[in-house]
Amino acid sequence: MGKLIKNHWARLVILTAATYQVAAALEGFFWPKFFFDFLTKNFDGFVMPVPILQILNLVFALITLAYEWPLKYVAGTRLHMSIEARLMWLPLGSLLSIMLYQATNPALYYLIGCAAYCWAFCEGEVICAVPWTLPKRIDRRARAEKV
Repeated sequence: MGKLIKNHWARLVILTAATYQVAAALEGFFWPKFFFDFLTKNFDGFVMPVPILQILNLVFALITLAYEWPLKYVAGTRLHMSIEARLMWLPLGSLLSIMLYQATNPALYYLIGCAAYCWAFCEGEVICAVPWTLPKRIDRRARAEKV
């Protein structure tokens, strides 16, 4: 039985959340609703008449998809291989998506993915330069000879 690679699992959760966020942002253009409008109507200006929150959610989701898949010019960069950057970026996406009524589920998925990335970071996992690959093992004999 293999070992769970937490950063790969987190990447799949985040890709699901970002795809769902794209769909929710597009739906928000047709049926605009701020999530907390049952408490106050002061924030309805973010969703109508100008769809600020929907546009921000759509842009954020597309950037997240490009970052997590990743695109060729993103793959292998230090920013792509950084779990710390993801741990700063994803809570912002969760906060942004929870404000749009249609995007509350992606907010939960972002938090789950962020927790999985945190778990991977605590276990010392690294993100490889080539996406969806495993880190290269160092031969134990070669490592013992270096010491």
